Amino acid sequence: MKTLSIFKRSSIALFAISTFAFTSCDDSEDIPPEEHDHETITDVKLIFTNTQDANDVVTASAQDEDGEGVKPLEIKDEITLDANKTYKLTYEILNTLAHDHDEHEEEEEEEEHHDEEEHEEHGEDIGAEILEEDDEHQFFYAFTEGAFSDPTGDGNIDNASDPINYDDKDENDLPVGLQTTWTTSEALNRGEFRVRLMHQPSGLKTETSTAETSDPDFDLTFVLNIQ
Repeated sequence: MKTLSIFKRSSIALFAISTFAFTSCDDSEDIPPEEHDHETITDVKLIFTNTQDANDVVTASAQDEDGEGVKPLEIKDEITLDANKTYKLTYEILNTLAHDHDEHEEEEEEEEHHDEEEHEEHGEDIGAEILEEDDEHQFFYAFTEGAFSDPTGDGNIDNASDPINYDDKDENDLPVGLQTTWTTSEALNRGEFRVRLMHQPSGLKTETSTAETSDPDFDLTFVLNIQ
């Protein structure tokens, strides 16, 4: 009788441990995954092309040499545009640190001493990824008030309903911003031009979503000169 009692207590303890282990594993499956893993972006180039002269191109860049490391994107250039001109703004957005860990490892070892310029030319095109997922992305802007005659105002970061000349839309007929049009006003010295790329996954991008909906992939403020 005494032996039977010990056996019952042992069985109960074992059952409790097994149940706890099963429940713990099952609970871990209920932990929601992270909603959005930000793209690694090392290079952002703004490209302003004069609509009346394709040879008149102004670029301004930001770079992040350590990718997901502690350093942020760093502004490298000021934006200097001509007064009373219309420009198309497009982008080159890259991850120059991207490489294939599973294949071509030996080739990478042989090429590790190649110059950085060649490596940058073969970076991952994040702009193409944004285009592919354009229903989850939107560029928002802020600028010194009066810097542009079209769009007017100071941009739509503070108020999403303020005008921006988006030239592209996603499958839901919502603006993206990989292409926009800007007409400069009169001369401006050391104003600001801010661009904020929002990633708005899981249906967050709507007609009423703003520059505060979800999290930015990047948020850059350039010095803007108009002469």
